[in-house]
Amino acid sequence: MKNVRSMHKILIVDDEIVICNTFSRLLDYAGYESQTAQNGKDALQMLAHQDFSLMLSDINMQGMSGLELLSQVVEKYPDLAVLMISGVDDRDIAINCLEIGAYGYIIKPVQMNELVINVANALHRRELEIINKHYNQQLKELVAERTEELNLAREETIMTLGKAAEFRDNETAQHTIRMSHYCELLARQSGLPDSQCELIRLASPLHDIGKIGISDTILLKPGKLTPEEFAIMQQHPEIGYRILVDSKSDSLRLGASIAYTHHEKFDGCGYPRKLKGSAIPIEGRIAAISDVFDALTTDRVYKSAIEVNKAVEIMKEGRGSHFDPELLDIFLSNMDSILQIKEQCADHND
Repeated sequence: MKNVRSMHKILIVDDEIVICNTFSRLLDYAGYESQTAQNGKDALQMLAHQDFSLMLSDINMQGMSGLELLSQVVEKYPDLAVLMISGVDDRDIAINCLEIGAYGYIIKPVQMNELVINVANALHRRELEIINKHYNQQLKELVAERTEELNLAREETIMTLGKAAEFRDNETAQHTIRMSHYCELLARQSGLPDSQCELIRLASPLHDIGKIGISDTILLKPGKLTPEEFAIMQQHPEIGYRILVDSKSDSLRLGASIAYTHHEKFDGCGYPRKLKGSAIPIEGRIAAISDVFDALTTDRVYKSAIEVNKAVEIMKEGRGSHFDPELLDIFLSNMDSILQIKEQCADHND
């Protein structure tokens, strides 16, 4: 009596019709549906238009050999199980078949039990590999989703820290957002790697985090600071650096560098360390340009915003003294994009 019919369909490939018919009868008796092809070309045509779970292929065939067929099938149909059959017990050929991707190597003449056992084992292995592949894909998607969630949480945390500092300074949260976009744009246009540009985008909102450690009487003073008050204000880069520098996060450590160096000047007259030229890390030089432009073109507690054209002229006067000349030229040459950011991230009371 025949077994319960299997849902698996098997393709038998052999240039001897008698062999094809014999294997087909044996597999039919074991409960498998099968079809036959007398050469590799016909087999590929059938595989292209039908779904098969397993292919039984002779090695020595006229025209396309079984090994050639195996190579193409493994590449085009990775979920197809393949068993190779040969009338020659050749160890090297057997190993070659397995290395290419065959599930097994059967020697003729083949007994029914041997054929059915090999087919069943190959189909079972195929199912396990498909399940494993699907599991790995789901795991990959889950990891990607979780990574995205962590990245969003990290970015939100950084932005929140930046906003906290700006609110203490009586500035809007939009300043941190504009800074982030200005710095990223300048970093990309200056040719920095994408990964570094993304870190600069994430870290730049932390440039004034050190203001958390400055007294409100100084931060919120509407008039000009006294020399003593300004000396205290000049401590905020170092405070910000100390807050962030010991972090294990790349973005927070870069934030420490930006906080420490965004008030340095290209000619060495800035603070807190009077760094000069390329001794100022590029993220600090980028943040200096972006911060000054935003400070000039938006209202602050101690001054009103000035027109963009006037701000550009002021910044040009600082080319080579306050600002890295090459970076400033890049920033000003992208003014259309800068103004677009300014408009999209405008303060709510603008």
